[in-house]
Amino acid sequence: MIPNCFTRRTALILLSSTAALPLAAQDRPVVAADNYPLAYFAERLGGGNVEVLFLVPAKTDPSLWRPGISDIAAIQGADVIALNGADFSTWPTKASLPRSRTVDTSAGFADRLITTETLTHSHGESGEHSHLATASYTWLDFSLAMEQAKVLATAMARQIPEQASAIAARRGDLLSDLAALDARAAALAGDTGVGPIIASHPRYQYFGAAYDLAISAVEWDAREAPSEEQWAALERLIAETDANLFIWEAEPSPAARERMSALGVIDVVFPPLANAPTDGSFVELMGASLDRLEEAFRQAR
Repeated sequence: MIPNCFTRRTALILLSSTAALPLAAQDRPVVAADNYPLAYFAERLGGGNVEVLFLVPAKTDPSLWRPGISDIAAIQGADVIALNGADFSTWPTKASLPRSRTVDTSAGFADRLITTETLTHSHGESGEHSHLATASYTWLDFSLAMEQAKVLATAMARQIPEQASAIAARRGDLLSDLAALDARAAALAGDTGVGPIIASHPRYQYFGAAYDLAISAVEWDAREAPSEEQWAALERLIAETDANLFIWEAEPSPAARERMSALGVIDVVFPPLANAPTDGSFVELMGASLDRLEEAFRQAR
């Protein structure tokens, strides 16, 4: 059975006498993660025998989150500190994390990371220019998510040896679920007639690359009403790409969906799940997103 989303914790170790307690004094080993997919993988791998520490508040982008002093203390005390890597979050470069207990789950496929160009902007007299950046939502290629889960399982078994056999047993179930998502996504994208797609935010580079989908993006916040300038820019992009499908990363307003329909574009909600959902689990919700994509692809053909 796939466990539901873990309970969000606001703190585990306080900056008090509790922070000085040895790890052995805690009830269960602790695995800290810098995004929800890794926290979910840790929950699946550890079952009820590990404490998953994911401190990013709701409605906060984990890639932009800045932990406070007490948050850092809690993370430093974890048995395993799981980082997404691929430049997902910047705070680990500024925090002193124990190397022996910290794992970059995307380091093993550094040659498959996608480099992107940021929006053009200016810095003083240097004029307009753009920067290269690394696309960081690696888990949207479900084959890469499997690699990250394997790395995490190895790190957990090493740091929590008394649970190594149980972690190994759960590893197979988790990888099977991720492989099923990968197969479904590949089958969906393999359908003929799927044309260019536009996304509300540049989050879907790995999804597009893995499943042979042409996905361009605008810079919208689905929770805010797009401005007239944004709608005009979208119309130009639709004309340039001939896209007839739009992906929202979060549920937009009914008015926004109505206007999208008026443009002749089919839209679908596909949350990338960087942060923890209020209901459901990673596998369940990704499966639901693939269901919606399947229906949208059918309509768009």
